[in-house]
Amino acid sequence: MNLPSRSGRGRKAPMAEINVTPLVDVMLVLLIIFMVTAPLLTAGVPVNLPDSRAKALEQDQEPVQLSLDETGRTFLGEDEVSEGDLPAKLADIAARAPEGGQPPQIFLRADRGLEYGRVMRVMGELNRAGLNRVSLVTVEGGEAR
Repeated sequence: MNLPSRSGRGRKAPMAEINVTPLVDVMLVLLIIFMVTAPLLTAGVPVNLPDSRAKALEQDQEPVQLSLDETGRTFLGEDEVSEGDLPAKLADIAARAPEGGQPPQIFLRADRGLEYGRVMRVMGELNRAGLNRVSLVTVEGGEAR
C-alpha cells in the first residue's frame, strides 16, 4: 500500500483500483429487464397446439398470425375478429401484397380441441381472399399416434 508522505509536496498517489460496483448494478438491471420482457415476446393468444414431427419453416418476411382459441374465437395478430368481419380483414391483407409479388405467409394456429369444420371454414375464407400460403402451426416434438 502506498501512503502519501507528510512532506510539503502534498501529492497523492494515483488510485490503481477499478470500482466494479456500478458495472454490477447496470448488469443486474439489464438482467431484470430481459427477464421481464422475454415472456412478452411470445404470441399473445393462448392456444393448445397439436403435436407434430415436422421441422420449423425458414421465413424471409414476418408472417400474419391467425389464431383460433379453444372457444372458437378468431384472432388476427392479437386482435379479436368476429366471424362476419374476417373476410374483409383477410381481403385487406391480400390487397397489401406487392404487385406481382406473393401474398403474405399466414400462420394458422388452431386449438387442438376445436372441431375440424371450424378450422376448415377459416381456411376456406383464407382461400377465398387469395391467401394460399397457409402454414398450420403445431408443437414440435410430437409423437405419432
